[in-house]
Amino acid sequence: MSDNLTESHPHLRHDLSIDQQLALRTSATRLQQDFGDHFGVETIELFLHTSYEQFAGRASVPNFLPLLAERFARQRLHALAKVEGKSNDGKPTVLFLCTHNAGRSQMALGFFTHLADDRAVAWSGGSEPGDEVNPAAVAAMAERGIDISREYPKPWTEEIVRAADVIVTMGCGDACPIFPGRRYEEWVLEDPHGQGVDAVRPIRDEIERRVRALLAELSVPVAP
Repeated sequence: MSDNLTESHPHLRHDLSIDQQLALRTSATRLQQDFGDHFGVETIELFLHTSYEQFAGRASVPNFLPLLAERFARQRLHALAKVEGKSNDGKPTVLFLCTHNAGRSQMALGFFTHLADDRAVAWSGGSEPGDEVNPAAVAAMAERGIDISREYPKPWTEEIVRAADVIVTMGCGDACPIFPGRRYEEWVLEDPHGQGVDAVRPIRDEIERRVRALLAELSVPVAP
């Protein structure tokens, strides 16, 4: 076996540090353990390393990049398995989209995940992902006991859109992806970008109302 990680893992970028290469190799091993029954090594590594590329140019803490890449690759592989009919738990899947995936869609994801627990699946994404989740949105959600501080802006990908049963768009306009056969909703909400917590609270409350209504339409029991 080659001692050169970029030779044994051809999708690895050559400008990565040894620590980053090792972290990605560990991530690839974990993903293969979880998805090896559905996909080959090449597919899993390709998804991991293309996910890494999505964050490499804008992450403020490079040491966290392999972890972010693994989390995103895991989400994408779950989506691909559903699209290809290799795995489907029957849970409704909702995708929340906005421009920067930093405010509205992250709050919607937070409410949906908190209220639905494991009875439904929610993802979020942006047409032009920002560098971090809006601090005012994080603070406003914390007032409701929901922690979105560990979330991160990310793009949408084709397999994620195709795996969603419902796609909720919030201001991304023509940049939002359109795929036949999906249910689409446009939520017209003020953009919290650049606003303080006081201004974000009404946006947060309206998002909660809409998420609760959507869960009721999907017949998903809401956590107390």
